[in-house]
Amino acid sequence: QLQASGGGLVQAGGSLRLSCAASGLTFSSYVMGWFRQAPGKEREFVTSINWSGRSTSTADSVKGRFTISRDNAKNTVYLQMNSLKPEDTAVYYCAARYGNIATTSTDFGSWGQGTHLTVSS
Repeated sequence: QLQASGGGLVQAGGSLRLSCAASGLTFSSYVMGWFRQAPGKEREFVTSINWSGRSTSTADSVKGRFTISRDNAKNTVYLQMNSLKPEDTAVYYCAARYGNIATTSTDFGSWGQGTHLTVSS
């Protein structure tokens, strides 16, 4: 199970950190990813991190503003979001994949329930 949390309402330019706690899987063996879905849009890749945390992949739209990290001792992956923009408003989902780092939603087999982020202008 993946449980995402930390969403909320924030003003443009602000920061927020999302968390995703994993259970029922060998967390340190899994690639973890964050995706988002804005109203009326397709789900899109945000960022992912390999099992060790030493390799990441990040979408151009958030590069330099969002940072993914993980704590394998706590079975938790984080998404630090800075310089937030109204276009970052979406439901954010965490996902897990057993294998190599990936950026496509179909490559991830386990999904959390999503946490809402609203960025006001």
